[in-house]
Amino acid sequence: VAQREYGYLSEEAMRSVARLLEINPTEVYGVATFYTMYSLKPTGKYVIQVCRTLSCALCGALEIIRHIEQKLGVQEGETTRDGLFTLKTVECIASCGTAPAVQVNEHYYENLTVEKVDRILSDLATTGKSSLVSGPFMCPPR
Repeated sequence: VAQREYGYLSEEAMRSVARLLEINPTEVYGVATFYTMYSLKPTGKYVIQVCRTLSCALCGALEIIRHIEQKLGVQEGETTRDGLFTLKTVECIASCGTAPAVQVNEHYYENLTVEKVDRILSDLATTGKSSLVSGPFMCPPR
């Protein structure tokens, strides 16, 4: 709730959460730094989380990460100058059978190719939502 309200978990927000839960602030910090769903600094409107674990890596996730970095002009962990996109890499997002996969905010995109990523980024930048529908359950052709 704190992250949703403020956009990220500042030290002040984590202290407030600790007071509310009646726990030590270091416990909140430990959880916030362990799980990739939490951000300790401001993020873009769209947080792109590219899965980099084995299934996704074997099916092209590393190429997709490099492509997004080049297209957006950011490195992993950075936010675009316009504040629209933040790029993160994460461990498993539970889409091994439909790899490579990306989660953007609350939405999953699977069976990705560079072309599909371009479409997602373009759709989000122009309309705020992607029309992309997940494809068949297999790695995309290389």
